[in-house]
Amino acid sequence: MVYAIIQARMNSSRLPGKVLLDICGLPVLVHVVKRVQLAKRVDEVILATSNTSSDDSLEQCCIKNNIKCFRGSEDDVLDRFYKAVMWAGAKEEDYVVRITADCPFIDAEIIDLVVETAKNSNCDYVSNTIKPTYPDGLDVEVFTVKALKKAWENAKLKSEREHVTPFLYKHPELFKTQNVENELDYSDLRWTLDEKEDFEVINNVYNELYKKDSFFNMKDILMLYKSKPEIFIKNIKFKRNEGYEKSLLQDGQL
Repeated sequence: MVYAIIQARMNSSRLPGKVLLDICGLPVLVHVVKRVQLAKRVDEVILATSNTSSDDSLEQCCIKNNIKCFRGSEDDVLDRFYKAVMWAGAKEEDYVVRITADCPFIDAEIIDLVVETAKNSNCDYVSNTIKPTYPDGLDVEVFTVKALKKAWENAKLKSEREHVTPFLYKHPELFKTQNVENELDYSDLRWTLDEKEDFEVINNVYNELYKKDSFFNMKDILMLYKSKPEIFIKNIKFKRNEGYEKSLLQDGQL
C-alpha cells in the first residue's frame, strides 16, 4: 500500500489560512487532494493537520469534500505523520508519500515516478528534493513506513521533528536514499504558496489552465511560462526552503 499524507495548517506565519484560499471555486486544499488522488501509484490520501482549534476549519473542509482527516501534534509534524500512518493501518513494508498542502501544482505523474523509483530501487527514502531540479512546489518525498518509524523513534532536533524527513536524508549510514532528477533544471522556478505574491501567480495560472475534471501538469505550466512569462513575475524575489532554514537557525545549524 502507498499512503499519501498531505500536511496542512491554518496558522502559517507568512500567509495565514493559505490552504483554504479560493482558486477557481475550490479551496487550495481540495485542489491539492484531487491532484494527488490522480496518482496511479497512490492507494489512499489522508490530510494530516493539527489538533488545535485553529485547524477545525480544515477538518470541516475535509468532511464537506469526503477527505480522510487525521489530527495530531501542531509542532511535532513527524509525530503527526507517524500516527496518521498508524491510524490508517499501514504496515512497515508500505510506503508513505509526503506532500504539503501549499503545492497547488503538485503533479500526479511526478508522484508516480518517485513512488516507482522507490519501489524499484528498494530505497528507504526517495525524493526529487535532495538536489532540486523541479520547480519549487512540485516536491515529492517517498519513504517506507519502517524508515518513518525509525525517524520517529530517533529524531531529536526541532528541524527534524517539524519538517518530518531531514533525519532520513541526513543519515545515509542508516537509510538508503536516492534523488530523482529532471532532464532540465527548473529549480529556480517558484510554484509554491507561502506569500500573497505566490497566490497571485498561482491564481493566474489556474485561470489560464484549469478546467473542471481535467488535469494540467508541469509541461502545461512550462508552456504557459514560455508564452506568458509576465504572469509569473510577482514572486521571483522569494527564495526556496525559507521555513526549513528558519528551523535550522533555531537548532543552531546555520
